[in-house]
Amino acid sequence: MKGILDLLKRSSPPRHGVDKLDSMMFSSAFAEHDIEGSMLVPWEARANEVGAMRLPTESALRLLQAAWSKDRYMKKLDVTSVQQMERFFEFATVAADRDVIRQDEYGNFMMVLLSGSISIERIQPWGENLRLAEAKPGDILGEMSLLDSGMRFSQCRTLSQCEIAVLGADALDEMLTVEPLMAASLIGLLARKLSQRLRVVSARLTENRL
Repeated sequence: MKGILDLLKRSSPPRHGVDKLDSMMFSSAFAEHDIEGSMLVPWEARANEVGAMRLPTESALRLLQAAWSKDRYMKKLDVTSVQQMERFFEFATVAADRDVIRQDEYGNFMMVLLSGSISIERIQPWGENLRLAEAKPGDILGEMSLLDSGMRFSQCRTLSQCEIAVLGADALDEMLTVEPLMAASLIGLLARKLSQRLRVVSARLTENRL
């Protein structure tokens, strides 16, 4: 949680004499960690690879509102805030059996599952492919790497045709600039969901090693 608080502090408007990179934290953080642009897998590249099709915004927003209204954390965002997110998210449809996120890659985007199901898997050091969970509508995937600029922890594969909402680092930076309260609320909720997920995954991994 301390790391998340540090990120929020660094995303505040720059003070006189402070490097401009601090005001564009999410889009510049990978470079600050000496990760070259050629090592990043942005959504545009992944979308082309998996043959993603654009999803009409109006129907996508209805799905997003419906999904988040059932989530204990994300339902705290009111309807107006969700509607305002239209300008920051990209919406797409992805066919079944597509890797939308791959383990150990660098990716500067996260996604919200709007419909369908996605398998979350991790290849263990000893070679076992362990299914950690099955994502359901409303679940968020890939937020860890977006927040901390680290490698992807797991692989996410569509089990059926899925509709998704994608938020990239550049768009999150824009949200911080033009809608800072909304961005702060979203990041805080992401941190809570991430903490909850890590506790579940940690328990699952421990069980499988016993």
